[in-house]
Formats: sequence, C-alpha cells, structure tokens
Amino acid sequence: MTEEKQKVVIIGGGITGLASAFYLQKTIREHKLPIEIQLIEASHRLGGKMQTVVRDGYTIERGPDSFLARKTSIIRLAKEVGMDDQLIPNSTGKSYVLVNEKLHSMPGGSIMGIPTEIGPFITTGLFSVPGKLRAAADFILPRSESGKDQSLGEFFRRRLGDEVVENLIEPLLSGIYAGDIDQLSLMSTFPQFYEVEQKYRSLIMGMKRSTPTQPKKPETKEKTKGAFLTFKSGLQSFAEAIEAKLDAKSILKGHRVDKITKVQQKYEIYLNNGETVKADCIIAATPHKVTQMMFSEYSLFDPFKSVPSTSVATVALAFPKEAIKKDIDGTGFVVSRNSDYSITACTWTHKKWVHSTPEGKVLLRCYVGRAGDETIVDLSDDQIIKIVLDDLKKTMDITMNPEFSLVSRWNNSMPQYTVGHKQRLTSILGQVKAELPGVFLAGSSYGGVGIPDCIDQGEAAVQNILDYLKVKNISKEAVH
Repeated sequence: MTEEKQKVVIIGGGITGLASAFYLQKTIREHKLPIEIQLIEASHRLGGKMQTVVRDGYTIERGPDSFLARKTSIIRLAKEVGMDDQLIPNSTGKSYVLVNEKLHSMPGGSIMGIPTEIGPFITTGLFSVPGKLRAAADFILPRSESGKDQSLGEFFRRRLGDEVVENLIEPLLSGIYAGDIDQLSLMSTFPQFYEVEQKYRSLIMGMKRSTPTQPKKPETKEKTKGAFLTFKSGLQSFAEAIEAKLDAKSILKGHRVDKITKVQQKYEIYLNNGETVKADCIIAATPHKVTQMMFSEYSLFDPFKSVPSTSVATVALAFPKEAIKKDIDGTGFVVSRNSDYSITACTWTHKKWVHSTPEGKVLLRCYVGRAGDETIVDLSDDQIIKIVLDDLKKTMDITMNPEFSLVSRWNNSMPQYTVGHKQRLTSILGQVKAELPGVFLAGSSYGGVGIPDCIDQGEAAVQNILDYLKVKNISKEAVH
C-alpha cells in the first residue's frame, strides 16, 4: 500500500521561496520522503527583485546588484545549481559622500561610518571641528541600557553626535534599508554595534579592537578583492538556474493566493482563479502585508498592517565614454540627506562591475526614493530621468543625453524594521505556532533583507517543515 504523501505549499517565488523549494525538493529526493511540494507565485516569473536586463552589451540589474561575499549561503547554493563559475567580485576604488555640494572621500578606516583610525577622521572635510570634538565624546560616554531596543539614529547620535550621523552614517546605513534611521531598529538591523558598545563601552575603540587588522602588503599592480560578489550573467540568471533544478510540475506561476483557511489539521488555499489547493504545511515567503491579507481571517497578523514599507526606484543611464568630461576616480557616492538632491546614491557601474558595460561606454546607476521622500517614484520615466540628470550634472560634467535609460520602480518593496521589530515578530510567530501549526514565515519582511539572509530563512523554514512533519534522522546539515 502506497504511503499517503504530505503536501507542502510554498507561497512566493522570490529568492526565499526558490531556496525553500530547492532545499526541500533536494531533501525529499535524497531521503525518498513521502512529501510533495508546490510553489505558487502571483507573477509570471520567479526571482522576485532579482531582475536583469541584457541589452546592447550591457548587463543591468533592476533590483539588487550584488551581495556580501562573507555571507556564504548564496555561494553554496550557487555551487548546488552550477552557477559558482559565474561569481565575480566587484572592482574596488574610492567611494564618496556628497555633502554641501562637494564629494568627500570616505574616511579611511571607517566601518559603516564608524571611525577606527583617528588620522583620516581628523583630516576629513566631512565634519566641522565641533562635530569632530562631539564624536570624540564616544570615548567617555557610558553604555546603552542593557537589552533595550532603540533606533539607529538614537544610538549613533548619542555616541557620535548629529554631524557624523547626518553626513556619514545615515547615508550609508539608510541606503541599505531605504529607511529613516530614527525609526529603524538597532537590534533588528545592526545588533553587532550594540554588542560592541556593551563589550568595550566606546564604539570607536570597540570597532577598532574587534576588526581584524589587515597586514600591509607590498604595493603591486594586483587590486584588492572587493567585499561584494555578483553573477557575471546577472542575478536573474541565478534565479533561472534554481528554477531549472525544480520539478516543473511543482511550479504554479500567475496565480495569486486570495485567502488561506485552516480546516481541521490542514489548510485550504484559495487562488484568484477559483481553485483551491490543500496543504499540510505552508511556507509563506511573501511580504508582510501580503501575508496579512492571505490570513485576513486571523487577527494575529494584524500588527503587520502598521509595519511600513518604502518605495524606491533605480535609474540606469548608458552613455558613450566621451559624454563624461569630468571623470571621477572611484566607484560611486552616497548623498547626505541634508543635501539638496533627489538621488540618494550613484554607482559608477562601469567601474565597479567592469563586466556590465561594453568598452568605451559608461553606465551610471542612481537610486531615488526613501522613507519620507517617495513621491518621486510615482513620476513618469521622463520626469525621473530629468531630475536624476540634473542632480548628476551638479557633480559631473555630462555633455550628452544618455543613449538609453532604464527606470525600475519597486513600490512598497523595502520593509522597515522599526523599533520593537524583533519583539513584534517573536509574538506573532509564537501565536502562529499555537493557532496555525505548520505555517512558517520567511523572507525580507522578517529576518533580514539581503539575498543571503533570505536564503538562510528559506533553509530554516525547510528544517521547520521537516521537524513539524516529524521527519526523523535528518540533520540541519543534510538540508543543505
């Protein structure tokens, strides 16, 4: 008699859902488990924000363009799907902060804006003398209250003062989340800074002592490897490689989940075409507001209604090399919020990712939109491009119109981990475990926004599924 198969439904085909489906399918096949999976995606493609345009010799990312090389879960998954030979590091070079209409080099020895070398910090023009003296108060200030969550802004302003925060830390940190650092949770975004302060009291001394010193190498023509990696063929090709490893019959695209209801020990998933899918377990790899709507019958998800998300857009501009008369030695800059600019950052992509741009061409990739300043995302392409070009011409001598432009909008795409995020999430997950056993949440709304963070969450969700279904003798290591 054939053993009845249990069904796991993964909702959401971004990188979290793809990683979940891949590792669950792999475990099922290797251990011959009586489990079947189905991946449901509302759009007609998988990969979520990983979208790449290949045009006229350019490789242009619409969403994220890379990931931190030290986060190895993505490298491991790339190897699993035969994409590790496509991984390439970024070219290194100077990066800048735009403050008061001037590009200032990033101070040497700063880690996410925190100084670890006194010399570059003293000589930089980023801060006034009073601003530098205020930052030095970090050496004598007491630690934060133990275990208390606070905003990034509150934490860094107390330790280093407003000027260092506004001109250096804010442009760097808020760019990652497109958020307001006076609202973002320290414990949910950068808990390592809190831990350093608790251990060493002084944040500056703590970062210096806890950061491994790099031995000075003799000068050679060989460039230092960058801290970021991407795929030569584009991030979308990574998503396509994962999809190619999945059983095609298990993927359902172009179907939106309207409602999920618990019926006895199973779940009924109602699709927008009128069909109903039954599941023993669910991985909701969806944004928090989508998750709340799918489970709208259950008030435990209502706190997600008040969790904000920010809208952003990327603007890629392609030029012939001769169009840029004032070349800048570097790979890009971030913009201080106090500056009269609409762009929040600009990457000189042709320098940072040499593979992305044909010889003799220039590719600039600018970012617009952030918490409290999102209306620009709703403008027309022509309006956005004009605003971006006007901003760029303040720092660069651009003499021609771009050969082509590409505007990519990401509405409500950046979840904001506001103060108390961890506590709210812990409370919700506890209620889910009690009231909706077999349902697991994973993705950028919950435990980290980067691609590797989402892969980690997908793997953890697979392990949770196996534990819930009481699949014995499969270790965490076996899942990946």
